[in-house]
Amino acid sequence: MDYKTVMVGLALDRPNDACLRVAGDLAERFGGRIIGVAASDLRPPIYFADGDFAQKLLDQEASAIETRLSELESEFRASVEKRASAVEWRAARALPGPYIVQQARAADILVVGARSETLVDPCAAPDPNDLVMQAGRPLMVVPPRTEWLDLRSVLIAWKDVREARRAVFDALPILAAAKEVTITEVPEQDGRRADALSRVADVAAWLRGHGIAANTVVPEKAGDVSEQIEKIASNVGAGAVIAGAYGHSRFREWVLSGVTRHLATESRRCAFLSR
Repeated sequence: MDYKTVMVGLALDRPNDACLRVAGDLAERFGGRIIGVAASDLRPPIYFADGDFAQKLLDQEASAIETRLSELESEFRASVEKRASAVEWRAARALPGPYIVQQARAADILVVGARSETLVDPCAAPDPNDLVMQAGRPLMVVPPRTEWLDLRSVLIAWKDVREARRAVFDALPILAAAKEVTITEVPEQDGRRADALSRVADVAAWLRGHGIAANTVVPEKAGDVSEQIEKIASNVGAGAVIAGAYGHSRFREWVLSGVTRHLATESRRCAFLSR
């Protein structure tokens, strides 16, 4: 299994260089095509206006959106045209998150830039936290300073849940391409290290069946899971972390676990998330 179609979501309110580079790396490595996607919708005037003046404001914003989408298409094509077997551009005047979720049916993997702010402008960019829960495709979240998709070392952040099993399966092409793979599970309680060792050993054995050799690391003691994953990732020089994205429903909204949210918003390395 390879990623034959890479979809990259572009933001209107910040540079997209990092996620374009990673999308290009994926397409080049797996001989795939790239679909660039961007969208934005009108914001209602935030101050009192009506009649012709309000319409003028809306027309100006619509024109600005069309101009920015055209700029993004040019940026997208210039960045990836020589790196993919084919390129395609899709854009619309719509909310970015729902639009990209709809377009994800055409992709094997989504690539978007990380967003560290608490609230993402829904008219300017997709929120990675929403995409990972709704798109039905694995998501590669790219920090803004990423120069390339570094697969010299990849870390699997294991938790014995369905989402982690799905993520490791979805990441098989990346794991097969990595020079070194490490699996870690951080015990959530002291005294449970033996159980964690058994679980990561099973995952390593399963990967060997796919021709992928993996090391295992389990901390001696329980602790803050996000901090320990970052520490282990630094120790093994991981360029990417593979993890399941999981949460729970609260008032009909998805609330992501602390680890998932950390990887989607604060990690210094690429995060491959699936559920």
